Amino acid sequence: MNLCVFCGSSLGHSPVYEAAAKELGERMAAQGHALIYGGGNVGLMGVIADTVLQNGGEVVGVIPDFLLQREVGHRGVTRLEVVNSMHERKKRMADLADAFIALPGGWGTLDELAEILTWKQLGIISQPIALLNTAAFFDSLLDQMHKMVEAGFLQSANLNFLRVESSPEKLLSSILRENQ
Repeated sequence: MNLCVFCGSSLGHSPVYEAAAKELGERMAAQGHALIYGGGNVGLMGVIADTVLQNGGEVVGVIPDFLLQREVGHRGVTRLEVVNSMHERKKRMADLADAFIALPGGWGTLDELAEILTWKQLGIISQPIALLNTAAFFDSLLDQMHKMVEAGFLQSANLNFLRVESSPEKLLSSILRENQ
């Protein structure tokens, strides 16, 4: 499968985030899954891309030209696709993906996750979406999502399609079960 991973362009303050990205990358490569991601060579993005590559896997990066010009593009990936905008990047990654995974990150990760969840709710995509909830990183966001259901702004069915796992092994198993 082509697994689209949204994650931080920083490493975060705890080494557990980098370790989880490495473990996910190792497992993806071992299981023959390709990485589709934002094309960066920094932060968790760089870690997971390098790990997949070091373990013999395929990595496809999709990066807007303005970010490539800032020298954050990963020139060592299997294929680096350069697009004109962030919107094109998200669309292209979605076109290539069989499933989506969010790791810890900042605004960009949150933006990508929110958009892909919206697309799933609207029926634009049908692929599985999962969170790797390393060190309970997404707990507050998940609490907010449950509050959205309780307040009547989100249907519980639209929250229930989001898979949440704390380990890369469980996350990949969950995605594979859903994608069969």
